[in-house]
Amino acid sequence: MRAQAPPARSPLAFFALVFLLTVPFLALHALSDAQLLPGLPPAALAVVCPVTAAMILEHRRGGRASVGALLRRSFDFARIPAKGWYVPILLLHPAVLVASYAYLRLSGVEVPGPRISLVPVLAMGTAFFAAALCEELGWTAYAVDALRERWSAPATALIVGSVWAVWHWPALLQAHRTVSWIAWWSLATVAMRVIMVWLYENTGRSVFAVTLFHMVSNLGWQVFPVHGSYFDQPSVAVLLALVAVVIVVIREPGTLAKPRRGHGR
Repeated sequence: MRAQAPPARSPLAFFALVFLLTVPFLALHALSDAQLLPGLPPAALAVVCPVTAAMILEHRRGGRASVGALLRRSFDFARIPAKGWYVPILLLHPAVLVASYAYLRLSGVEVPGPRISLVPVLAMGTAFFAAALCEELGWTAYAVDALRERWSAPATALIVGSVWAVWHWPALLQAHRTVSWIAWWSLATVAMRVIMVWLYENTGRSVFAVTLFHMVSNLGWQVFPVHGSYFDQPSVAVLLALVAVVIVVIREPGTLAKPRRGHGR
């Protein structure tokens, strides 16, 4: 007799559980105006919710074995078929920030030069990597994989990116961000998820690759002058959206993994 296959993953259950688990962190934010880092409120600790939701649902699917399989994807860099993919993973988002910085300077904004100290950057990078891993074990390893069983890569990216953005809205409102700022930030967030799914599809579905990109993006915001206070959300959003559109246009429409016919490598 064949072993019964585990039930399919449920992205809807995952999204609902993530939002439910986030409520206590929003309550913590309401009780304290403290910041973990400049512009980073206590509600940021909700990064543990996606991985927690994924672990709960995987345990229901297949017990400890399924949870273990999920967690083992944390450092699956061996999946990355070509090391050249580390170039966009590590440098694409910084390139966008450099372009945004140049735009601000050319626009007449007196943006100070970045002040980067190695030890604080390494400390923040380590913390941001851990936070990004908690998110991507949920958003990517669970939600993206579940949706890719039914939807194309671009559709999956738009669904996960939209939910990912909305998940942040209560914390952003608590942090007194304006509606226009949140709108630009949401565009950037959805565009980033398109880029992340593109990286995921082309790196052997490596969670480590997506986590590294996520970490670099958060680190870039903190090192942008001064602790992100000059960070120009509209220009960054537009640039990321342009990158996402180019990826969708030139890559294979279903998977984002192969060039369209007529486009060579």
